[in-house]
Amino acid sequence: MDDPYAFELDPQLQADTVLVSDWHLCQVRLMNDSRYPWVILVPKVPGVAEIHELADEQQHLLLEESVRLSKALDQLYSPHKLNIAALGNVVRQLHIHHVVRFEDDAVFPNPVWGVGTVQPYEPDKLAETVSALTIAFDLL
Repeated sequence: MDDPYAFELDPQLQADTVLVSDWHLCQVRLMNDSRYPWVILVPKVPGVAEIHELADEQQHLLLEESVRLSKALDQLYSPHKLNIAALGNVVRQLHIHHVVRFEDDAVFPNPVWGVGTVQPYEPDKLAETVSALTIAFDLL
């Protein structure tokens, strides 16, 4: 893998998310929007905007980490659906969204992007959510 010290998180991701865990390839970051359980994987590879730009072994590791995250979210939330996407229209840096969806969420069945007003977590709920995610990761 590239020099991890060369990795810099996009300022928009830094502003919108909270670090939950640091895995081999990716940072695991919680979107600070309490409307949806929404976790983002950010590969710690400088200058990468698309999955195909990763080395083969990094692509495989990204898939493994995405599956690990997906299993944890499924166990924690029992969603109707888990939306996984790499859009990059606003933030070019490669990042993979994992959004837990329920049939009764605010915009279901439509996508969550650009709809409604972000509702940041209250400090206690943020700490509780980060802790629950960390525990779920450790159980896998």
